[in-house]
Amino acid sequence: MRRTSIRSVIKWGLVGVLATQVTVAATVMGVNHWRRKVRPKRTVFPHTAPEKFTVGDSESTIYTYGVDLYDDMLTEIRRARHRVLFESYIVKDDRVGREFKKALIDAAARGVEVYVTYDGFANLVVPRSFFDFPPEIHVLRYPAFRPGVLLLNIRKSGRDHRKILTVDGEVGFVGGYNVGLVYATEWRDTHMRIRGPAVRELENAFVDFWNMNRKYGQPELDMAGDRYWDPRFRVQRNVPEQVIYPIRAMFLEALDRATDRVLFTQAYFIPDRELQRALIEAASRGVDVNVLLPENSNHVLVDWLARGQYKVLLRGGVRLWLYQNAMVHAKTATVDGRWSTIGTANMDRLSLVGNYEINVEIFDEGVAKHMETVFENDLANARELTEQEWEGRSFAAKFSELVLAPWRPLL
Repeated sequence: MRRTSIRSVIKWGLVGVLATQVTVAATVMGVNHWRRKVRPKRTVFPHTAPEKFTVGDSESTIYTYGVDLYDDMLTEIRRARHRVLFESYIVKDDRVGREFKKALIDAAARGVEVYVTYDGFANLVVPRSFFDFPPEIHVLRYPAFRPGVLLLNIRKSGRDHRKILTVDGEVGFVGGYNVGLVYATEWRDTHMRIRGPAVRELENAFVDFWNMNRKYGQPELDMAGDRYWDPRFRVQRNVPEQVIYPIRAMFLEALDRATDRVLFTQAYFIPDRELQRALIEAASRGVDVNVLLPENSNHVLVDWLARGQYKVLLRGGVRLWLYQNAMVHAKTATVDGRWSTIGTANMDRLSLVGNYEINVEIFDEGVAKHMETVFENDLANARELTEQEWEGRSFAAKFSELVLAPWRPLL
C-alpha cells in the first residue's frame, strides 16, 4: 500500500510538472504571437557593404544584407557553364525562391549539370510542388521524418542545416542565409563568397553529402581536378551519421587561445557546460568576451531556454548584447583580430551534435578586422544586458525559465 502511494505521488507529480511546462510554453508562445501582431516590423537596420579580401590564393567577400547576397548568387548561377551545386535548409515559395528556381532551370536548359539539396522538415510549410524540377535537374530531399526522433536520438534525427552554392568549382557561397524574401531585407545575417581554389572545400562538402544520402538511381558525384588545401582557410563539417563534430571543437579551441577579445554573433545561443565554461574562463583571464544575440528571435521557446543561462554568464564576466527589433540570424565569431568563422552552426546542442552543419574557419587579419567592424556596426542596433537588469526581472519570468529549463538539453 505504501509503495503504491509513493508511485502514485511520483506519477501525478510528473504529470503536474509536465502540465505546468506545457502551460508555460503555450502562454509564452501566445504572448509572443500577440506581440508580433502589434510590434512594428523593422526592415531598416545597420548592415555593412560587401567587401573583398584575399586569403592565400583565394578571394573572399563578406555579405551582411540579403539583397546584395542574392544578386551575386543569381549572377553566378546565370553565368554557370559546367556544374551548379545548390544546397539550402529553407527555400521559400516566394519571389526570391522562384527567382532562384528559374535560374537553376535555365542553367540546366543550356546544358549545365544542376544538383539541388533541401531539407524536407524545414520546408514542410512550402508546397511540395515547388520543388518539382525538370528531370535533368537532380534533386535530393533530405527526409522530413527520421526514426531517431522517436528515441530522442539527436544524432539520428538532426537536419541538413547547411547552405552551400558552388558554380563550376570556381566560386562558392556559404553562411547563415536561407533563400526567401523575408531573409532578403528583414533579417540580419552573414554569408561569404569564395572565389579561387578554396572553393573546392565547399564543393567537396556537397559531394560527400550527396553521395552519402542519394537515392537509388541518382548519379554519384565526383570531384574534378586536383585537391587543394590552404591552412589559412579551412572548412569544418559536422557529419552526425559518422559522429564527426569539429565545429564544437573549433569554438572551444578558439576560446582557449583567446588573449584579448572575443566577438560572437549567434541566432540561437544555448552553449553546453564546456562551452559556457570556456566563455567564462576567457573572461576571467581578462579577455573581453562579447556575445550578440536577438532579444526576440523567431523561435520564442529557444529564447526562453537561452535566458536560463544568462545569470551565470553575466556573473562570469561575459557581455551580452541584445539585437533590437529585427532578427539577427548570423553564426559568426572572431578572436583577437586574427581568427574568424562564418557558417551555419548555432551554439546549441542541435547544431553542434545533431545537424549537418558547415563553417568556414579563416586565419586572416584583414577578414578579422572587417568582422570586428561588422560587429561594431551591429551594436548600433543593440543594447547591453547588465547583471543588475537581469536580476531585477519579474518573478513570472524567473519562474518560466525554471519550469522550461529541463527542455534545454533537447536544443
